[in-house]
Amino acid sequence: MRRITTFAAILAISAASAATVPPPAEQIALAVQAAPKERREGAGVLGYDAEGKLTTLRATTNDLICLGDDPKVDGVNIACYHKDLEPFMARGRELDATGTKGQDRHKQRWKEVDDGKVKMPREPRMLYVLTGKSFDPATNTIADSYLRWVIYTPYATPESTGLSTKSGTEPWLMYPGTAGAHIMISPPKK
Repeated sequence: MRRITTFAAILAISAASAATVPPPAEQIALAVQAAPKERREGAGVLGYDAEGKLTTLRATTNDLICLGDDPKVDGVNIACYHKDLEPFMARGRELDATGTKGQDRHKQRWKEVDDGKVKMPREPRMLYVLTGKSFDPATNTIADSYLRWVIYTPYATPESTGLSTKSGTEPWLMYPGTAGAHIMISPPKK
């Protein structure tokens, strides 16, 4: 009897998890909000299937890939980035799944880029990150939305860019000299 009860509980949890995953059209509508308006139509979208696994919801016909909002996490957190960054981003997701997080995850990816195991473009590539409290699919709006921009510039330094490495509201260089060097542009919040 205990095995049946446990199995039933697992099924109930799985069904509840599946019910929280929005339909693909809603996930796509939300995910592309991070991209510039004129680039949304052709952006590919990675979202979640009924089991909560990341999957391709729409193939890209331009150079952007948008990562949908994780239904297991409160609030809205979506991103769109140049398709050339996908190997680097995918590796980050793989490391997250194994429990490698934070600086350990960064250092592992940078080493793999340095060693030629993970492809990373040498020229600048764009990443858009949009966060908010909630998404209203009826109006296609995100409550309390905040958009910031990240320009990946591998191995860039303050000397090669003229940028400061101190965070603030002006553009600044994060992780200088590494494969993950990027320019952060974070406008003041409302």
